[in-house]
Amino acid sequence: MGDVNAPQDFPLPARPRLIATDLDGTLLHDDKSVSDRTVAALAAAEKAGIDVFFVTGRPARWMDVVSDHVHGHGLAICANGAAVVDLHDDARLLRVRPVDRATALEVVRGLRDAAPGTTFAVELTTGIHREPAYPPFHQDAGATVASAEKLLHEPDPGSAAPVLKLLAHHTDLTPDGFLTLARTAVGDRASVTRSSPTALLEISGLGVSKASTLALCCAERGISSDEVVAFGDMPNDLEMLSWAGTSYAMGNAHPDVLASASGHTLTNNEDGVAVVIERILAGA
Repeated sequence: MGDVNAPQDFPLPARPRLIATDLDGTLLHDDKSVSDRTVAALAAAEKAGIDVFFVTGRPARWMDVVSDHVHGHGLAICANGAAVVDLHDDARLLRVRPVDRATALEVVRGLRDAAPGTTFAVELTTGIHREPAYPPFHQDAGATVASAEKLLHEPDPGSAAPVLKLLAHHTDLTPDGFLTLARTAVGDRASVTRSSPTALLEISGLGVSKASTLALCCAERGISSDEVVAFGDMPNDLEMLSWAGTSYAMGNAHPDVLASASGHTLTNNEDGVAVVIERILAGA
């Protein structure tokens, strides 16, 4: 794999038309800040005619940390591809790819059987809610607390807010072990991934991922995968990194990400995304 503490020595792509970057562990420093160097690089890319898309597992309401750094188009892909939002318009939802509530209930029951002790939270287009034993959300102190069955109950079809993703947490299993177990238990009912260093899984509708929603956004703009450069650090970035014509794993990335990306850059705290963008623009 070479030295993951420096960009790989391989040909940079011809001028890309779109840069897709994850946020936590990738664009953001560990303190959740965006460095001045990164702000300048993003602005320079947009000025050069390269769209920059933030593609994250975060919900739209947690995008304030980067909302000022989206330029012309204003778009961001949130909730691992379940939502496309306009950050120039108060995070207005432009596209939703929800999880069917009945399917989410099947997943809850399947994971409880496969991994007793699993607790759940439900991310809706209107906010997040959790079971009593699920770790509380410091950024969402007003979340409803109830069983997953109550949180997913819909009195009449279409009467409740769409479910963007289901979250599953376990206190005893390892993160990768929980992911492997859950994918077996869930099967082809939904897509399961993770982005947390803890045993916290994110469950989306089948086929919904950062990659598939990014592909839809690119198709609307006539942009091919070969014209996309992507950055990421965790398993929920894998499909996006594989889809993009050029991909970079952060120096702090999960081993599977380091193994699958076409190149490596510095860590998030060393502004690894900005380093590559600067090199791309310098080579134009």
